[in-house]
Amino acid sequence: MLVNTASKCGFTPQYKELEELSKKFGDKLVVIGFPANNFGGQEPGDNEDIKSFCEKNYGVTFLLAEKSSVKGEDISPIFNYLTKTNNPDFSGDIKWNFEKFLIDEHGELIHRYRSAVKPLSTEITSQL
Repeated sequence: MLVNTASKCGFTPQYKELEELSKKFGDKLVVIGFPANNFGGQEPGDNEDIKSFCEKNYGVTFLLAEKSSVKGEDISPIFNYLTKTNNPDFSGDIKWNFEKFLIDEHGELIHRYRSAVKPLSTEITSQL
């Protein structure tokens, strides 16, 4: 599961559930957070600041990628692919922080969830 994250967002507490999801389903799921500053300047720190914040405040042990862009002209290639790929849910630009992309072991996008869908919701856990 790939998630665009931010440290100063109303959805930031989802870090806790993402960590729980990672631990609970770690035998079949890898969670990777992609910090991004694309929405309201809500991820102003550098990679070390972000990692420290996540560990200190939410006990994050799942993988955190380097800070990336998830929309616009400088969109990272992975998010360019994820936002344009067909899936049973929806495609198009990421609307806000903490959108979630469930990818299978072959790299295929199988589900996409908006920010308000909590990581431990049955909508997600039933797919694992």
